[in-house]
Amino acid sequence: MRVEFGRIAQRFLALASVAVIAGASMAGSANAGEQIFDELRFGVSASVQSGRSGEDGVFPEITALFDPFGYEEAVGWQQLLRPRVHLGTSIGTAGEATQFFTGFTWTVDFNEKLFAEAGFGGVIHTGDLDDNDDGPELGCRVLFHEYAGAGYRFTPHWNVMAQIAHSSHANLCDGPNDGMTRAGIQIGYKF
Repeated sequence: MRVEFGRIAQRFLALASVAVIAGASMAGSANAGEQIFDELRFGVSASVQSGRSGEDGVFPEITALFDPFGYEEAVGWQQLLRPRVHLGTSIGTAGEATQFFTGFTWTVDFNEKLFAEAGFGGVIHTGDLDDNDDGPELGCRVLFHEYAGAGYRFTPHWNVMAQIAHSSHANLCDGPNDGMTRAGIQIGYKF
């Protein structure tokens, strides 16, 4: 399992590096005074699936968001044309799957305090592919990953967001497709 996990982590880091480099190159060179992250989030989630495909334990999470396309400068609906790039992990406890995910995040501000988000990308996980009596059978190692959330900004820097995230292969690879669906809460700090 350690060797397999190491290969998964290497693939994830390669995928994440490509996403970040591609986003940065599309946005142009960064000035020396710019920060690396647009926002960092820390949180916890739990499985919302029941029965055999449910997951035990809680899942500590960390997500970094980058702004290579100029989301901050966009106004109104133009924000949808400039997604942020996210990169994160959901750490399995109680013997459940750890996920490494990356993709694009679209944020819609309703006002200065309330916002909603949707994200889409991919995930590499350490879960069981098949023949699992307790927990989801996931079919393949690389899955689609999407999430939706609603949040509240306490200050221009601090926010809280409730989200639900789902990972599955959409029946595009052989094997079972129980998927993983987790809901949780995250505290964010925007730089």
